[in-house]
Amino acid sequence: MGTHHDHFYQHLGQQLQGIRDAGLYKTERVIATPQGTHIQTLQPDGSRQTVLNLCANNYLGLSSHPLVVAAAHEALRTHGYGLSSVRFICGTQDLHKTLESRLSAFLGTEDSILYAAAFDANGGLFEPLLGEEDAVISDTLNHASIIDGIRLCKARRYRYQHNDMADLERCLQQAATDGARFTLVFTDGVFSMDGTIAQLDVMRELCDQHGALLGVDECHATGFMGPTGRGTHEHRGVFGKVDILTGTLGKALGGASGGFTSGRREVIELLRQRSRPYLFSNTVAPAIVGASIAVLDLLEGSTALRDRLAENTRYFRAAITAAGFAIRPGDHPIVPIMVHDAQRAQQLSARLLELGVYAVGFFYPVVPQGLARIRVQLSAAHDRADLERAVAAFTQAGRELGMIA
Repeated sequence: MGTHHDHFYQHLGQQLQGIRDAGLYKTERVIATPQGTHIQTLQPDGSRQTVLNLCANNYLGLSSHPLVVAAAHEALRTHGYGLSSVRFICGTQDLHKTLESRLSAFLGTEDSILYAAAFDANGGLFEPLLGEEDAVISDTLNHASIIDGIRLCKARRYRYQHNDMADLERCLQQAATDGARFTLVFTDGVFSMDGTIAQLDVMRELCDQHGALLGVDECHATGFMGPTGRGTHEHRGVFGKVDILTGTLGKALGGASGGFTSGRREVIELLRQRSRPYLFSNTVAPAIVGASIAVLDLLEGSTALRDRLAENTRYFRAAITAAGFAIRPGDHPIVPIMVHDAQRAQQLSARLLELGVYAVGFFYPVVPQGLARIRVQLSAAHDRADLERAVAAFTQAGRELGMIA
């Protein structure tokens, strides 16, 4: 290769070194077991360490649930490994239509469409639905997939300060003043770094007052938020009143992969015709689809898992606060333990791991500068002994590092 190419790779190396020097380098820890509350991580010397897992999106403990795994095996047996195709050519099986119908019933919508990933659901949502005559209004802390999806459409863009309803109303008024044909307000239902729950009841009222549509990303809500786990819209008392829902099969609903968009029939039909990630991505694998149907069977049959998760959340939030740590207030199983400094967050995470507790530090650019944290994510599969052990480890590590008295 020529000198020009050498300069390019040197440039990348300098960027990587800069990330390391700033204490922002992210490492991937290798897990040698199924996902669960207790996992084994591979050490550099090849040995394994068993740790308590506090950082998976496995909210309902279904990632390796026997009934879910059995359903995946059965779908693999009856419908094969993969479709080697996109949906509109020869990649649609009866299982896909069944899951889309079941999701619609679960979420209180008319129709649903599956995507290879929730990132694709958001990436393929806005461009087919909105044109340059329209407006899209977005929370400043919306997920990267929402931001990227909005960038792909030609609608005029407005951003309101995070969870600030007065600023949202300002944006709605400005969009009307600017002559928007249609206006879509879009928000995370639950914001993944803070556990903040969007004020969908207030947002629905504001959207109705200004003739706007309301869309919500439900990735950190579907399956456990609300009295029967339908999501943020149920939690906020607006079930069946949100225009567009996007979400994932990769968190509470089994933890594999795949996403969806759910809403009015006209919306979903147009997405099937024009949404590029749907049209040009392989079909969701049959095993994932079969397992996801089994997950919905479990959740529609009982609220026991979401009830246990809610109880675990209440206990841990109270106990970690009593231990002296500052957390983001709320009632979501995402519990951000604020450390503020990136390197301190990594020190705390490393010491916790030595104590047998796996919890990851988050820092810029995943969260704003100065707001580094350890993000704990609770699961229905955690028992009280797990949570007591976690609080004890945080307390020991926090005292050793001078973070708490």
